[in-house]
Amino acid sequence: MEQTYIRLNDGNRIPQFGLGVYQIEGDAATQTACLEAISCGYRHIDTAHAYQNECGVGEAVRDCDVAREDLWITSKLWPNEYGTGKTARAIDKMLGRFGLEYIDLLLLHQQFGDYLGAWRDMEKAVAQGKVRSIGISNFESERLEELMQFAQIKPAVLQVECHPYYGQGELKNRITPYRTAIECWYPIGHGDSGLINEAIFCRLAEKYGKSNVQVILRWHIQKGHIVIPRSVNPQHIRENVEIFDFSLTKEEMQEIDTLDKGRRFFKMSLAQQERILGAWQPTI
Repeated sequence: MEQTYIRLNDGNRIPQFGLGVYQIEGDAATQTACLEAISCGYRHIDTAHAYQNECGVGEAVRDCDVAREDLWITSKLWPNEYGTGKTARAIDKMLGRFGLEYIDLLLLHQQFGDYLGAWRDMEKAVAQGKVRSIGISNFESERLEELMQFAQIKPAVLQVECHPYYGQGELKNRITPYRTAIECWYPIGHGDSGLINEAIFCRLAEKYGKSNVQVILRWHIQKGHIVIPRSVNPQHIRENVEIFDFSLTKEEMQEIDTLDKGRRFFKMSLAQQERILGAWQPTI
């Protein structure tokens, strides 16, 4: 597999395709999935403190036969870790859980809490060499602009829900001035059968000898998205990344774009997020 990279606004190069480990329970299962992915050519692993499996990711990084500098490890801070001083301590604890000397990309996981205080500590962590790039996840309200104006180091990555039914065109326009890259969770629409089995994907899968999911993931790559599908199935892990040996035509890309219905699968309002997600915190 020939991995593709995106040059971030801070000059770092992020592997465009990675493994997401959301809802992989336990460090052993996480380590196994990561090692399988790395053996298949993945060089990017996306986790979070909230996933409570960072130790398993770190174990895979240490146990694999790929040099640390050739791997990209992303994690995220939970809102209970936001705040001046508090975030600095949380970053040190995160490095301890990983057993690593630095994190390639650190994101604010949610758009509530003292995210401005957290951002200042994240900027300091970059200067200290503890973190290479910093970014945000799930910032889509007016708080996105607030953070952009506050930030001395602009977010390198914005991770949000994005798939052919929800292409995030308006959000992309808002972050274009900052050259912030889009990273997609739910890249195949939370596994929605209606999306996966759209006629265009069935037709293109037959044309290129690929699965419908592979066609969707290829669309993401050609849109310039960073994409992190989750799987623990070795066959799916391998198949997901086998998308670099074909290309969709301009017309095919445009036809897929017409599927955008403005339909998202995560429908919790910001107020609900603050109330429900804010009441929970990682136990590890």
